[in-house]
Amino acid sequence: MINIEKRTLSNGLRVVVHVDRSTPLAAVNVLYNVGSKNEQADKTGFAHLFEHLMFGGSKNIPSYDAPLQMVGGDNNAWTSNDITNYYLTLPAANIETGFWLESDRMLELDFSEQSLEVQRKVVIEEFKQRYLNQPYGDIPLLVSPLAYKVHPYQWPTIGKDISHIENATLDDVKSFFYSHYAPNNAILTISGNVDPDNVFSQVEKWFGAIPERTIATNNIPAEPAQSEDRLLEVERNVPADLIHKVFHIGRRTDEDFHTVDLLSDVLSNGPSSRLNQNLVKEKQLFSDINAYISGDQHPGLFTITGRLLPGTTMEHAEAAIQEEINRIANEMVSDYELQKVKNKVESSLVFSEISFLNKAMNLAVFELNGQAENINLEVDKYRAVTAQGLLESAQKTFRSGNCSTLYYRAQK
Repeated sequence: MINIEKRTLSNGLRVVVHVDRSTPLAAVNVLYNVGSKNEQADKTGFAHLFEHLMFGGSKNIPSYDAPLQMVGGDNNAWTSNDITNYYLTLPAANIETGFWLESDRMLELDFSEQSLEVQRKVVIEEFKQRYLNQPYGDIPLLVSPLAYKVHPYQWPTIGKDISHIENATLDDVKSFFYSHYAPNNAILTISGNVDPDNVFSQVEKWFGAIPERTIATNNIPAEPAQSEDRLLEVERNVPADLIHKVFHIGRRTDEDFHTVDLLSDVLSNGPSSRLNQNLVKEKQLFSDINAYISGDQHPGLFTITGRLLPGTTMEHAEAAIQEEINRIANEMVSDYELQKVKNKVESSLVFSEISFLNKAMNLAVFELNGQAENINLEVDKYRAVTAQGLLESAQKTFRSGNCSTLYYRAQK
């Protein structure tokens, strides 16, 4: 049971505190409710650009890292389709340094052409390294627009095209900041060896005067149900052929999320899972194969992706995957197999709660998706999944017309 206390400041900032006496440290996590889905189709990659810009100095603090390192702190950030998340860890006695740093960059960044230019170069280099010059790196750039035709999940967090970041102006950047980075669009979570009353008074001191802002209302179009299977074939300079299949599923907050999650685990969590046992070990068609779900705020994707062994044709590989998903959509999973994946999930959830930083991040996401207290219901929700539920989810997910497939061929 994770105990929490919550407050909301008058400017709309939601604050969640969890006391963990097992550590001398504390985590300060700031989640902004803005991700790549909140961008315009001709100006993509901005949420990820901000992940970098937020470390380039704020209104009153020219260097973010130096003061934090002086008190023994560490920090990082990540961006997804839905959110941008910033976190730092430091000795609990020095937590006020964390509030000082985070509140100043929430107030206003040090907007300058120089700062933009520095981070622009970093992001462009990352785009090239991770997506263009790395084997299989462009899969997100190929699959996202194949699966999504109207929803902004059709581009990855790095952006649709490198030119959008190359052409971003200081005015573009300022506009994006003031319409998304605000106390009323953020959740602040603190986990560690702290006193809640002291935390709330310090949060009020550092964040209370930051003005509420008008948040951009993105009218995000719903993706129409896919009714025909789609196929894209490409050739690249890679060591082996790869097949990548995605199926539309629901939201992270849907009732059947935990069922769909366990469906992916039955197929691919660990060496004894079905895809590994049948297609890697027994039939020796793949060197590796994985199934996983996205868990997005809006309807997401169920992915099956595998690298083919030499001598396996794309058609043979796809037929073998199809056979496995037909079986799970037509035959009830055994009690033993279901219990096995439930045990794995439960142990990984319990293990993740050992880390005070993980708790800070997870509490922020649960607060965004409903309320932070729901984190304590997760194990029970996985335990409640039934074999019948898995069967129905498999039939719904793997229905004809709901799949987009990428044949990623190695150049001969």
